[in-house]
Amino acid sequence: MNKAENKTDSNFIANTSLIEYSTEKSSIRTFSDIEEIKIEASPATIQWLNTYGLQFEKQTRQIIKNNSFDDFLVNLLIEDEHRNKIIELDDSIFMTIRTIHFVDGNFISEQMMFVTSLGYVWSIQEKKGDYFEHIRRRISENKGIVRKKNADYLLYLIVEAIIDNYYNAYDKLTISVNKLKDLSKVKPSPEFAMDIENNKQNLFLLKKAVSSLREAINRMDKIELEDFEVNYFSELKEQANFLIDDIDFDLQQLESSINLIFNMQSHRLNEVMKTLTILSGVFIPLTFLAGIYGMNFDNIPELHHEYGYFILLAVMVVVAIGCIVYFRRKNWLD
Repeated sequence: MNKAENKTDSNFIANTSLIEYSTEKSSIRTFSDIEEIKIEASPATIQWLNTYGLQFEKQTRQIIKNNSFDDFLVNLLIEDEHRNKIIELDDSIFMTIRTIHFVDGNFISEQMMFVTSLGYVWSIQEKKGDYFEHIRRRISENKGIVRKKNADYLLYLIVEAIIDNYYNAYDKLTISVNKLKDLSKVKPSPEFAMDIENNKQNLFLLKKAVSSLREAINRMDKIELEDFEVNYFSELKEQANFLIDDIDFDLQQLESSINLIFNMQSHRLNEVMKTLTILSGVFIPLTFLAGIYGMNFDNIPELHHEYGYFILLAVMVVVAIGCIVYFRRKNWLD
């Protein structure tokens, strides 16, 4: 084995740990060699093997071979681009979930894969650091019923933590969304409309991710693995549905906000056009009179009248006042 392979093995081992627990005790194991990684499907002792990183193809193949897992897992685990889905194998379940994190106004995705049977869960995460620390703490401190249940309940807790992460992303996103809902504190502008559109796109991305996860959870109802309890996941479907409902509500409010902005801008434009129309209605007759007496004809009798200029001014004033009175009676000046 060359140095590069040794280094890859060392990285894999450094990023892999095993939690074993039963009703009486729990422990965390690390390894010095891949050959030490043995997973035994036993309901009496539940094992949770966790690996950070998707790049360990050779090591993944070796674990599958050493533990006599379904050979089809090789094709599933070495593929690092999956949609949310669940595949039932002979004696285990393969689940892949693409979770997302909302960081600095942008969504960052992460691929997670799980191989589960009654006695074990093997989780493979793309990035180091996750949202499962509270589960590990519950196992080590024997809180709740996790140590009294099989690995199906552990998988339920993991997926529940992923949904909680979606809620966290949603909460961060709604901080900016809520600011856009209160139109009394903002000035409608193209920039404001663009902010609303960007937040709508983020909500659509989040809804797509949650909907995909919900569809994967729905597949749990069709799992026929012996003694594998699927009723746990009914609650997760409800949580996903509630989150989708919240997202839909925010999308409707943002849509209402953008419509209100367009209506306000249209109303302001109408007010400007109304003012210009009224001014035009007053000055068009005056311009007509001025145009007539501004023509260069010799035979215009009024031009030679001693008081013609003042008479024309008086007529123009009367016409202007008459137009204003007419517009007011029509309530066009309100």
